[in-house]
Amino acid sequence: MCGITGYIGHKQAAPILLDGLTKLEYRGYDSAGLAVRNDAGEIEIVKAKGRLKALKEKTNDGLSLQGTVGIGHTRWATHGEPSENNAHPHVSMDHEVVGVHNGIIENYQELKDKLIRHNYHFYSDTDTEVAINLIDYYLKKYQQGPVDALSRSMMRIRGSYALAVMFKAYPDALYVARKDSPMIIGVDGEDTFVASDVPAILKYTRSVYYIGNNEIGKLERGKVTFYNIDQEEIEKELVKVKMDAKAAEKGGFEHFMMKEIHEQPKAVRDTINSVVKDGKIDLSAVNLTDADIQKISQIYIVGCGSAYHVGVALQYLFEDLVEVPVRVELASEFRYRKVLMDANTLVVIISQSGETADTLAALRKSKEAGVRTLGIVNVVGSTIAREADNVFYTLAGPEIAVATTKAYSTQLAAGYLLAVQFAKARGKIDDAKYAELIEEICSLPDKITKALEDKERIQWFAAKYANAKDVFFIGRGIDYAISLEGSLKLKEISYIHSEAYAAGELKHGTISLIENGTLVVGILTQPELYEKTLSNMVEVKSRGGYLMGLTTYGNYNIEDTADFTVYIPKTNHYFATSVAIVPLQLFAYYLSVAKGLDVDKPRNLAKSVTVE
Repeated sequence: MCGITGYIGHKQAAPILLDGLTKLEYRGYDSAGLAVRNDAGEIEIVKAKGRLKALKEKTNDGLSLQGTVGIGHTRWATHGEPSENNAHPHVSMDHEVVGVHNGIIENYQELKDKLIRHNYHFYSDTDTEVAINLIDYYLKKYQQGPVDALSRSMMRIRGSYALAVMFKAYPDALYVARKDSPMIIGVDGEDTFVASDVPAILKYTRSVYYIGNNEIGKLERGKVTFYNIDQEEIEKELVKVKMDAKAAEKGGFEHFMMKEIHEQPKAVRDTINSVVKDGKIDLSAVNLTDADIQKISQIYIVGCGSAYHVGVALQYLFEDLVEVPVRVELASEFRYRKVLMDANTLVVIISQSGETADTLAALRKSKEAGVRTLGIVNVVGSTIAREADNVFYTLAGPEIAVATTKAYSTQLAAGYLLAVQFAKARGKIDDAKYAELIEEICSLPDKITKALEDKERIQWFAAKYANAKDVFFIGRGIDYAISLEGSLKLKEISYIHSEAYAAGELKHGTISLIENGTLVVGILTQPELYEKTLSNMVEVKSRGGYLMGLTTYGNYNIEDTADFTVYIPKTNHYFATSVAIVPLQLFAYYLSVAKGLDVDKPRNLAKSVTVE
């Protein structure tokens, strides 16, 4: 989580660092700080609790900090409460080493105890301060310079980290180190940048290096030197980033989330068009052949949060259409379970950032077992993209709001395309069905656009229920998968208690929670399950529940039961999730706005969960 920036060049560093942090604030917003080396060689540090706005005000938008070398940080708290004292950058005891950190040091207490025995003292509750003092310890003990000190520290630290470090005695360089947490380095002429994510530096350069795991970088003006953990110099390829810089701006929308909801038709269309050629699915870019597909005996789909919900929806599709056994697993559980996989198992890893800690651990566990892995990721060059055997890139573009919308929709589209090609390759569907399903997938962007047109009615209804205490989402089959994501969207940005249930489970305990006025959202997009779910809604209504229905055009008899109904365009029932989720995203958004909450930056959450 957390966001880091760094700059060395001939321009004033602080405004550049703040501009980068603005692009990274979705990664954490408990506190923020800057460290800039002034012309006298002193490193000046300014921190502020709360949103980045407080740091900008404290530094006059960076103008009060003079210097051409610096690092910045926006924090999502792990060790220690949000406070100015715990904010980054952190300094070593004698102020010789200053650093910022994204990640988590698992053995920080052990290291802290070691340093205390060597007369180190600590002012914060953070694991980062321990890491900075450890680097200082090795710098003084062996006197071999920053790369040596970083290397020795990396050998002792357990956990994940992206570190950017300044050394008082080495004024003409920044140093970085990485293990598992994201980091990107950019160069433009005499300017060198480091950041947690591409949008932070896209305004300044498109020429970037991807630093690998257990690697160190020495950043000088217009130059970067890389080392492995054994301090051997290594070569890196300079890559051109194609991302549109405007994609990371709000573009006239009040919030990034609303902008990203409206970007879904284009994002889904781009993802589909990346593999659909002349009416057929071409997985050559994914490097997956029909022969590979035919060998697969079972599939595990692994993800966290919304990515897990994508897996739940895809499970129904793969098992029904492809007739292959599928298990959907929470990455945080998968990594610690004894998972039964044979040599022909395929593990599908889903992650927007490609850096999600639990999902990455699940990938590595699968690779250790010797099975094929396929990543569905949005960020080119991310760790999961580099380490998975096969990669299906979604083309969502930058997603800034913490609550995912367009990344979720593009992951679904990628899963649909894989399922249809799997079914064709394994002889489960004929050419006519194959063409029909591809045509249906290609129609989804237009149907998503149509679903967006009902936003005024949804806004009205959301305002009516802004004071709700509990909301329940119910559905059967794929509608249950839709309910899971709808419920998550609502709870994460509105802070309303919300749960999703398979509709048939209501009478097994949950219905005891229904009382007069309790809002229950029924999802009914699956024709074969429509009447079953409708009967569950009747049960809710008889106990005083207030019903919102979500179904396809034509099912108008639902109005005899539901108090408020949203209709969406009909599509093949396999792909209903892509259209049905849009009204639920809008409902969550408008309810959060009605409560006056910060939609893009919900409390206690960050965009990319790079710590366990």
